[in-house]
Amino acid sequence: MSARPLIETPVPQADIDRGDGPAVCEFVETVCRLTKDGVAAHAGSLIKLRPWMTDLYGKVYARRDDGRYRHREALIGLPRKNSKSANGSSMGLYGLLFSGEGAEVYSCAADKEQARIVFGVAKRMVELDSDLSEMITCYRDALEVAATGSVYKVLSSEAFSKEGLNPSVVVYDELHAAPNPELYAVMSLGSGTRRDPLLIAITTAGTKYDTTGFESTCYQRYQYGCKVASGEVTDPYFYMCWYGAPKGADYRDPAVWAAANPGYGDFLDPDDFKAAIGRVSENEFRTKRLNQWVSSVQAWLPQGAWAKCRTDAELAEPGKGVVLGFDGSVSGDSTALVAVSVSSAPWIKVLGLWERPAGREDWRVDRAEVKDAIRQACREYRVREIAADRYEWVDALEELEAEGLPVVEFPQTLVRMAPATQRFYEAVTTGRIRHNGDPRLARHLENAQLKTDARGSRLQKDARNSPRKIDLAVAGVMALDRADFWLNEPGLDTIDGVPIEKVRFVW
Repeated sequence: MSARPLIETPVPQADIDRGDGPAVCEFVETVCRLTKDGVAAHAGSLIKLRPWMTDLYGKVYARRDDGRYRHREALIGLPRKNSKSANGSSMGLYGLLFSGEGAEVYSCAADKEQARIVFGVAKRMVELDSDLSEMITCYRDALEVAATGSVYKVLSSEAFSKEGLNPSVVVYDELHAAPNPELYAVMSLGSGTRRDPLLIAITTAGTKYDTTGFESTCYQRYQYGCKVASGEVTDPYFYMCWYGAPKGADYRDPAVWAAANPGYGDFLDPDDFKAAIGRVSENEFRTKRLNQWVSSVQAWLPQGAWAKCRTDAELAEPGKGVVLGFDGSVSGDSTALVAVSVSSAPWIKVLGLWERPAGREDWRVDRAEVKDAIRQACREYRVREIAADRYEWVDALEELEAEGLPVVEFPQTLVRMAPATQRFYEAVTTGRIRHNGDPRLARHLENAQLKTDARGSRLQKDARNSPRKIDLAVAGVMALDRADFWLNEPGLDTIDGVPIEKVRFVW
């Protein structure tokens, strides 16, 4: 099975025919050389473009009937080792030489070392070819064409220092790793006076969220490209070509590998894929080898398992016996409240989530609002227990206890969380638990990673102060554990000797 783009935005054939694609291809195959030995050829050999590359160049460099480039932005998604660096470097060099007087070309990435990869390949291409060497002078972090005053430089993500640039061509490498949207925004908006500016992002997929905890720039552009490709949005200035495997594909299937990778069986060795299956995690394989988006590289739940537990049926019938799970914070983490039904086929529902808004360092959770939400839940359901970690919420929980609410301490120690985490995992992977598709809960579950050591396994974030919150996941783990306790211990269905069905809380 030969690879074809999984998603591609439409480009009129007339625009391709009048575009620069043939000229770019001729340039690449005439002066651009491989910089490393590979399966297909040795270092120093001229690049031989494959049909899929020729097709890609034709669409990226298409021109409208007024003679200007059709696109101002191109997002090219390729699994690793499908010639991303060689293609990006060739495009950068073409821009340096053929974008007119005073052209500014930039290699950008999340950090300067990453940005140097594409630039370094371009620099080595110049050094390997006598014709390029005559026209271009090489410096450590810059290439210069003295005859036209054009330059090609390396930039990293410290966007605040990049204001005032006037880029002709930008090659952004591995956009998925951008820590925030600043550099991409600066480079997108900085070329207003150029006749034919072109921003080309060449990337693999990655995690959906950046270091701010929100959807990354690359994932947002990918989603936008999907809308353009489907016709939901019309934007002739934006082009996306995304190679990869469809959602739900078996990542262990060689046919899937071949369909996702245009270089598979050509300059990509199939044996390397077989070896990678045994040495990297599933999510790592999916992002790097199949170009699929995931929520974390070291995911806790198997991909797609949570989605399969979704139901459209009504979950929270009034009066249903439930356990509440509460995970509280003051400012940094989020505060989460969920309900899990006491049932052999339990459901889980988000009752409240309090998260600090972006940029609000002074924000504090409204404790009165949280307590009222817990009270309201106890009015609405038969709450058999409120499983809560008292850390930072001792006074509030004691206040609720004094009102007669069944607060039970659930410290998040390894001895409590390890078996509870395993119980929740089994409920999801066997399809025993149900949910209504709440995106907040899905996000927190996707953010959760599993830390395993000699003492056992428990949930954690990707970093101590990470904005990728997991508190709804933690609350759900606690609540399901206690709900199963009540389900399996019917003799304990009392509070102070009163059957739980007869207990009412009134304020």
